[in-house]
Parts: sequence; C-alpha cells; structure tokens
Amino acid sequence: MVVSETETTALRELLDRMVAAKQLSPVDAQIIASQPAGEDRTLVRSEEDVLRWLGEEYDVPFTPLDEVEPDKQVLSLFPARILLRDGLLPLRRVNGCIEVATSRLFATQGLDTLRTMTGLRLKAVLAPSEAIQREMKKRLGVGADTIDTLDEETSFQVVEEGDEEDTNLDTAAEDASIIRFVNQVLRDAIELRASDIHLEPFEDELRIRYRIDGVLQEVPVPAQVKRFQPAIVSRVKILSHLNIAEKRLPQDGRIKIRVDESEVDIRVSVIPMLHGEAVVLRLLRQSAMLRGMQELGMDAHEARSFRRVLGLPHGIVLVTGPTGSGKTSTLYTALQEINDSVRKIITIEDPIEYQLRGVNQIQVSEKAGLTFARGLRSILRHDPDVILVGEIRDQETAQIAVQASLTGHLVFSTLHTNDAPGALTRLVDMGVEPYLVASSLEAVVAQRLVRVLCTQCKQPDTSETAQALKAQLGFPPDTIVYRPVGCGVCRNTGYHGRRAIFEWMDTNQEIRRMVLNNRSSDEIREAARRGGMRTLAEDGWRLVRLGVTPPEEVLRVTKEQSPAGEIEVDAPAAPAPAEAAA
Repeated sequence: MVVSETETTALRELLDRMVAAKQLSPVDAQIIASQPAGEDRTLVRSEEDVLRWLGEEYDVPFTPLDEVEPDKQVLSLFPARILLRDGLLPLRRVNGCIEVATSRLFATQGLDTLRTMTGLRLKAVLAPSEAIQREMKKRLGVGADTIDTLDEETSFQVVEEGDEEDTNLDTAAEDASIIRFVNQVLRDAIELRASDIHLEPFEDELRIRYRIDGVLQEVPVPAQVKRFQPAIVSRVKILSHLNIAEKRLPQDGRIKIRVDESEVDIRVSVIPMLHGEAVVLRLLRQSAMLRGMQELGMDAHEARSFRRVLGLPHGIVLVTGPTGSGKTSTLYTALQEINDSVRKIITIEDPIEYQLRGVNQIQVSEKAGLTFARGLRSILRHDPDVILVGEIRDQETAQIAVQASLTGHLVFSTLHTNDAPGALTRLVDMGVEPYLVASSLEAVVAQRLVRVLCTQCKQPDTSETAQALKAQLGFPPDTIVYRPVGCGVCRNTGYHGRRAIFEWMDTNQEIRRMVLNNRSSDEIREAARRGGMRTLAEDGWRLVRLGVTPPEEVLRVTKEQSPAGEIEVDAPAAPAPAEAAA
C-alpha cells in the first residue's frame, strides 16, 4: 500500500506532539515512523492508534472509556487539582489495586504523587486524552481544580452576603483562583458552541447551564462552588464594568474577550434573585463565518423567491421568528449576496453580531439617545440604497421604515411574530396605515431552527408511531425516518448543530387587497397557501424526509401548525442534561 507524503508528514507531526507531551518515548516514535508501508502502517494514524500500539508493546491495558463508568467513591479519594494537572482519571478498584486512566505513560510524576499522598496501589490504564478530559468535566465539574485550590486557602474566605456591604468582595473577586474559574467557564462554553451561559443561585447550590443548539444543558460543577458564588458574580461584574456594590437592582453590561485569535462579544445581565444574583451571559462570536445562500438550506422554490426579492429596487423584506431563531444570520446572508461596489448598504443594529466588509454598520446606544428610529432618520440622509434595521420595535421605527421603502430604498428588518402572515397584521396593529403596508411590503419569511441529528449515532426509527407519521404525511414507503441516540461526538445529546426551516410568503395582489380590508392573519394565511406558500411544518417535514432531523424536533418548534395533529411522536429517552453538557 502506497502511503502519501501528506500522511507521512501528519504521522510525524502527531508523533512529535506525543513525544513532547510524554505520551511516547523518542525510541518508540522512531519505531512507529519507520514501519514499512503496508497493513500495519495504516493502523497508526491517530493518538488512539498510537496508544493501542503502546499498550501491546508494554503490556498495559487500553480502554477508549466508552463503556467504563468511573467509580465516584474511588474518584473522591484523590485531589482534583492533581488529577486535572496530570490528566489522570481514577476508574475503579480491581483486586485491591486502583486503575487510573492516563494518556501519558511516560509522565510518571503524577502517579507517583498520588501513591505518596494516598498510600494506595495504583495501576496505569491507557486511554485517549480527549476521552479523559471529557470524563473529567463530567465527573469533577468545570473548574474543579480551581475550587479545590480555593478550599485549601484558609486565608481566603467569601463573606456571606447580607444587608451590609461586603468590603472584601472586590478583593475576593480579583483572587487568581476566582479569575481562573470564571475564565474556565467562559472557555468551556465557547468550546461547546454555547450561545448563553446561565449562573443561577439556589439555596444550596450555584447551578451553571449552557444553551447549546437552543436547549439548556446543565454543566457539572463542584458542590462547594456555592461558597464562592458572591465572588464569582463580582468577577463577572468587574469584567463587564458594572457596580459590584449594587446587589438590589438589575444591571446590564458587556465583555469583549479574545479566545484563540477570535473575538467574542458577551452581553451580561445581572438580576437579584431570592438566593443571590443570577447572571446570564449571551455569547456573540465576532468571527463567525457567514454562510452563502446555498448554505441557508432553503428549498429551491424559496431560494428563487429570495433571490428575486434581493434584485428589487425598493420595498420591505421582513424576517420573523422568536429570539434566537437565526433571523439576523439570514438577513446578513442576504446583504452579503448583494454587497458590491455600486450599492451603499447601511445597517442599524443592537447588537452588531457580524462585521461585514464594505457595509456601514451603526450600533444602537439607548444611553446616548441613538435609538432605532433616530438612527434610521439619519441613515436616510446618508444616501443609502439598502438599509437593514435590526428590529422593528415600535410604531415610529415601523413608519420610518415604510416611508424609506416608498422613497426608493430596499429595507430589511426583523419582527417578532409566530408566522409570516402575522407580520402584516402586526404592522397594522403597531399603527402603520394598511395602505402603506400593502404598498411597501414585498415578502415575509418566518423561520425556526431545528436541531440536526448527529451523523455518527443516528439510527432509523422503526417504531409504529414513525410508520404512522410517514403514512399520514405521504412519505414514500422507502423513506427512512431517523431518531437521536447519543454518543461521544455529540456529547450524548443525539444532535450536533442546527438548521433553519422557512415559511416564505410573497405579498401578491390578493394579499394586498386583504390587508387594505383589514382581514385577519388566518384569512391572509389561507390566501398565501393558495399562492403557493409552504408552512414551517411542511418545510420541517422536508428535512425529516432527508434524514436531517427527527419528527419530534419539527413538532417542538411548529407545534400549532403540524399537519400531524393527531399523532403523538414518542420522543426517545433523552440523556441526562449533565451528561449531555459534560
């Protein structure tokens, strides 16, 4: 078998990294690198392959940790900071000896330290470093080494919050261990693709949850972290330039951090609760790559309609949906499609989520008096061709946006309605004259995000419910409907990533007449269906048919519109949130 130069270089780099990390000896690295091309050579391509080879050479057991459940009692015998520092994971007691998973067979200092501290007999077991780190977070919790260190520092003590000001709190918040703990939580959330971090105080615990793919997942943290709750909240306040002495009123701030050469903008909200202050951090990745029109995932009909609208000289295009449904991403994709040297594009947003080269972007500042309405008026004097208004929140903004579209501007914006037809009646309810809505609004697209099945572990759903659903929706008999399972790749959730489903409505002549006659959104919906509009649920069933998402995801985000009204889809047993987030 011929081994390419690229494969040889990749193997060499892998071996060099493992030698530097004391996972491999230089002699063994040379033996592996010099293996002749052939069947044996193809076995060694990853860290796991090398560790398996080492296990055979040195007669050390190997486990991928997929089916091994570490014993909690055994784990509690060892200090967390040493386990995390040296990448050691105690597994279980076998014949009077404790098995300890490690990926660094030649870094013996950690095991020697544990033997000296505990006097126990320890036996090394090889396991991949990524699997060890995953189990560490799951069993010990995020920042366990930091909390372990704080527990030992008798000179540092968090004073309980009360009616009197805690004069030591800002000093405590600047403690290196507290700083490190908050940094670990932020980095962990970013690595897990979380959109939000929730710090929630209860009577006997400080719960931390991440919102990943639109669903909150609890993160394991050491139980003793509750003692340091005031200092952790104060550290977040210091980072976001808030008043740490104010504990009775809500506060809002922002943090900007750099992680691995990419910037993350964090919006912070602090609200007093019964057992302390709760904090929610919204993570906005400044370097997030915008998708092209092809990657939006629209069906051919909707994609053609979208491109047609982008070529219009004037009018309003609205994207509707709840918070976090991807409305802004869709609009930015549209702007990127028409961003060229002959158009002037100006946006006014709160916040600016993406930075587009060649687009003039304005950040709303309520404190400075720069509102959507005031900024929009100024934009019109700046000779734009295309305008993006982050959100139509009030009557004044809506009216200015409509007037802008009637004076030769193409206006994009978002609105909070449940579906596309509801946007027209919503504008009328906000005080815009029906004849202005009818003449200016060109199209409305409603959207939701459904979670995408993990490609590594999804399995065909052969249940009777799934078969009945296929029959009711008219799927071809050979269509395979999949269900989520859960594996190490998707962190036992069964899902990885999200994808949008769309409901595209063009405002044809019939719909314009209905708006002028103040007809209800239900009647407008029927007219739109006659004009070829597909509902959110119908677009969702398209993704089910393609094996992208399961039926319960479509039902979750389009409950009221599902044509499978009488069919109850049995959701598979979901993994424990703590396991999913670990």
